[in-house]
Amino acid sequence: MVAVDAEAAPEESRRRWRRARGGAGSMATLAEARRIAAGVRGGLGGPDAAGAARGLRRLLEADAVGLGGLNGALVWAGRPPEDADALADSVLRNDTRAAARGIVALPVHARDEFAGVLVVAGPVASGAVREAAVWLGEALERARLEESAAVAEQAELRALRAEISPHFVYNSLTAIASFVNSEPERARDLMLDFAEYTRHSLARHGDYTTVAGEFRAIEAYLALARAVLGERLTVQVRIAPEILPVALPYLALQPLVENAVRHGVELPGGSGLVQVSGEADGTECVIAVEDDGPGMDPEYAAAVLAGDASPGSMGLVNVDRRLRTVFGPGYGLVIETGVGAGTRVLLRLPRFQPGVVVS
Repeated sequence: MVAVDAEAAPEESRRRWRRARGGAGSMATLAEARRIAAGVRGGLGGPDAAGAARGLRRLLEADAVGLGGLNGALVWAGRPPEDADALADSVLRNDTRAAARGIVALPVHARDEFAGVLVVAGPVASGAVREAAVWLGEALERARLEESAAVAEQAELRALRAEISPHFVYNSLTAIASFVNSEPERARDLMLDFAEYTRHSLARHGDYTTVAGEFRAIEAYLALARAVLGERLTVQVRIAPEILPVALPYLALQPLVENAVRHGVELPGGSGLVQVSGEADGTECVIAVEDDGPGMDPEYAAAVLAGDASPGSMGLVNVDRRLRTVFGPGYGLVIETGVGAGTRVLLRLPRFQPGVVVS
């Protein structure tokens, strides 16, 4: 094993870095690039920018590398040259290249927006410095896109939490009150179900739960729905034990069941069957929520998933988008329906996904 000292004398550091990479230079370069990208996630002047500067210094085999955002001092790897700060200030003022003997400073742009400055000192080809500035801008842009996706996912989750129906809450509490004298034990159990339902729906900790956790809230919801609807609602639940530990986003299943009850059974004068099933399919699991209600036109179902339907269908849209954000475009919801043929909503997700961990 060869230890690489980032602060060693420049020529000695370059020789030792070449020896450390050996025949695996490409892999070492890719690994370094990933570390640099992670270092600039908080910006060119962020808390991890010093590590990114050290990585760039090694990759460029430069005497020194400085990174700076639009505000604040430069973060350096190596000894800053005397003229470096003046060159960086010129770039930050004019958004254009500045150079002196043995030093070059370039603006860094992320999605055509001025994001900061890169300063490189030493015998480094100007083309390599330009490529480094472009790559830094692309890394910043990826970080911004990922942050935007995370913010959108949280906004959609907040929207789902806000969709708890006041009508359902009122009916549930009324049903519980009606059993207080005649069936006190049932009233107590229903109050516990109501507490579990609201706790899960309004949970603020973590982004993910398990299939088992989601189904605890679903069972609580269905107990309340049966208390409200009585014999109008019939429920069948069949879940294979092996999928219970699978991690998934909060409120990925509960809105599907609520939608089946609301649109398949709860309509005036309506009654029907809601079936929930889940099973393993190789490295994936498939969960289906089905009702025998009035169904809908398939074109309308497509509009629902596209977000072009009525505001009352936003629960399905949010679930679909969050699943695709977390697991990739190959996942999400599939709606099987027809006028007078009921509705079946299929959810397929991987049994394991890196980064999807229940906290």
